[in-house]
Amino acid sequence: MGELINGQWHRSGLDAILFNEVLRRPSSIFRDWLTARRCKTSIAAATLAAIAAFAFAQVVWQRPIRHETITFYDASRDNRPVAVEIAVRRDKEIQANAGLIKLPVAVLNHGNRVKFTQYSFLANVFAARGFIAISIQHDLPTDPPMVTKVGELYVGRQPQYLRGVANIKFAVEEMEKVQPNADYDQLTVVGHSAGADLSMYFAKLHPDQVRRVVVLDNLRVPLITDGRFKILSFRSKDPVFKTDPGVIPSGEVCKKAGITVVHTGFQHNDMRDDGAEEAKALIARTLDNFLDDDSPPKPVETKTPPLMTDAGPIAPVQN
Repeated sequence: MGELINGQWHRSGLDAILFNEVLRRPSSIFRDWLTARRCKTSIAAATLAAIAAFAFAQVVWQRPIRHETITFYDASRDNRPVAVEIAVRRDKEIQANAGLIKLPVAVLNHGNRVKFTQYSFLANVFAARGFIAISIQHDLPTDPPMVTKVGELYVGRQPQYLRGVANIKFAVEEMEKVQPNADYDQLTVVGHSAGADLSMYFAKLHPDQVRRVVVLDNLRVPLITDGRFKILSFRSKDPVFKTDPGVIPSGEVCKKAGITVVHTGFQHNDMRDDGAEEAKALIARTLDNFLDDDSPPKPVETKTPPLMTDAGPIAPVQN
């Protein structure tokens, strides 16, 4: 072993030498060569192992639910900004992007003066079940405040509900461009407080676009009893936030209409991210069980529901 330099053969440090008429490598040279090779191999192996461990950690420890905030602008309403936060399982999103599945869709609606990001504990339940959860910001600082007008429809809240319905319709249309492989024709609409009333109001106006409704303390808009979709209603026990008369049907009507009413024993404001951990755990567990039943609802014969222009509850309200 060696190399030819300017016509002269030069023995390298790893070259063999003649020893007792046998070509051998000096032990020290061989040992140094072997040590160097082992050292380089060990460093390379360690580097590869570190890279592999890092990649593995990225896969294993990466949060399985991806959150992203997008703001759309509604040109039909003076470019009104409508921000949404998306929560979706990464593996389900990959499958949807490949055209293998269609993601079920849950639309989350916040309470009055509460940010759309304050219901991640609900969004994560839906995302874990394979939904794409879309939380919508309905209120802007420039919007007029929600006020109570006794004697008017839903205590004067109908303008806010109509604005919220427009937000939902617009956000869903824009999300179809972002994630076309989702089922926007069979929505699960979810809400807390004023957002719960909005969810029920949206279901009244667009029943053919709704599969389920989940309401957390809707106080104004009565639950729909025609059985066209399943309803899960969480109720608080709160000295301030009182449900208006006629909002919750009797137990017999709920049973026929496929309405599940859960009396939590917790306060109204416990039903969001900054609420009591026990309340959120109960709601998340019950919601998860509710989503287990994917059988279609069974419509029931009921009296003609009141028109959306009929007078609603008139009790004064805090939220």
